[in-house]
Amino acid sequence: MYTKPRFNLQASLLVAALALVLTGCETTSPTTGTSGVSYGDSKAVETVTTDLGSTDIQMISEKMTQGLIQTPEIQTLIKKRQLLMASPVKNKTSEYFDTRLITDTVLTQLQKNGVKYVIEGEDMQNQTDELRRQNQSGLYDKSKSVKVGKMRGAKYRLDGSISSIIKKTSDLKDVYYKMNLRLIEIETGIVEWSDEKEIRKSAKR
Repeated sequence: MYTKPRFNLQASLLVAALALVLTGCETTSPTTGTSGVSYGDSKAVETVTTDLGSTDIQMISEKMTQGLIQTPEIQTLIKKRQLLMASPVKNKTSEYFDTRLITDTVLTQLQKNGVKYVIEGEDMQNQTDELRRQNQSGLYDKSKSVKVGKMRGAKYRLDGSISSIIKKTSDLKDVYYKMNLRLIEIETGIVEWSDEKEIRKSAKR
């Protein structure tokens, strides 16, 4: 008796049943909200206005990081496990934007390359408040609380600024941006490295 067709039929039924089970296990995330909103590529070139935008911040941060990570001072800092700190980039333009976006992006890229940095400014205030809370509030077990006087100082400090020049005519707006970043040895005040990035944007009015 010839049974091969029956075997093929059984195999086909098994494959179909398995596919059905796998399909039933698939889950899809629901979507909420109204239409008209969609996700875009965060790395896409943004040319909505002549104002400083996400593309500009990415370009500035990448260029600054690439140059800084190659300096002998940073390489020595990494090898000796010394520390870096960064002051917020000063905004000298006529626009309002959070320059901490630039500082944080540069620090994140540096840390990915082995650089360790310490907090400062508002973050430092939060740090000292927590130290006081654990040591002076009486709410914590002293034997398990962090100790005061253990913080480490940085060897170098980053600071910088961004400025702009705006030119307008009746039919054109031209904006020139210049970002400067410096690496300063804290003990001596010597500027060990500096770099700048220029961006020009124009738009018809």
